[in-house]
Amino acid sequence: MAMVKNCNLPEDLHYLVERHVWVRQEGDLVTIGMTDVAQNLAKTIISVTLKKAGKEVRKGRNVATVESGKWVGPVPAPVSGEIVEVNDTLTTSPALINSDPYGAGWVAKLRPADWAADSADLVTGAAGIEAYHQFLDAEGISCDG
Repeated sequence: MAMVKNCNLPEDLHYLVERHVWVRQEGDLVTIGMTDVAQNLAKTIISVTLKKAGKEVRKGRNVATVESGKWVGPVPAPVSGEIVEVNDTLTTSPALINSDPYGAGWVAKLRPADWAADSADLVTGAAGIEAYHQFLDAEGISCDG
């Protein structure tokens, strides 16, 4: 896992940097969630409202709404597709996003409509880490560690 300004950013994920969302390919599905950067900016997550499985979602539209003591905002879909599963555990334990954003704190699983086209603007590997580094520098953001 790469550390950028005290933020954990796994190199094996794809990122939609400006929206602080990560994507992990798992066969014909993708799992999405909020990055360590997002949970650090939001602080303690107190509520998560999830879309229902079976819904089609367009890229950029939200799959969940997250609320913290200082912020309410969407978790946007980084690719278009069908929501096949949501992490219902987040409704009773929303702070899993804070404690384990890349594991137990995942938000939704999608079946992408067109991964090749929709993933073109996602970054991964060393390029993803560098893009996040530049973004954090430009915005003056760092994580609590």
